[in-house]
Amino acid sequence: MPGRGHIEVLPDGTEHRTGIWIGNQKARRDKLDAEQLRTLAELGVEWAV
Repeated sequence: MPGRGHIEVLPDGTEHRTGIWIGNQKARRDKLDAEQLRTLAELGVEWAV
């Protein structure tokens, strides 16, 4: 899992603050619906299982 400061550079050159996004999703996981949690789990996010 990337750290909070991780920034992903997308193919079009824009930057996405992926680390912050993942941290926010984890902090708000009780508000995510079953489909969102399933999708994160399929992507390998361990806390979404």
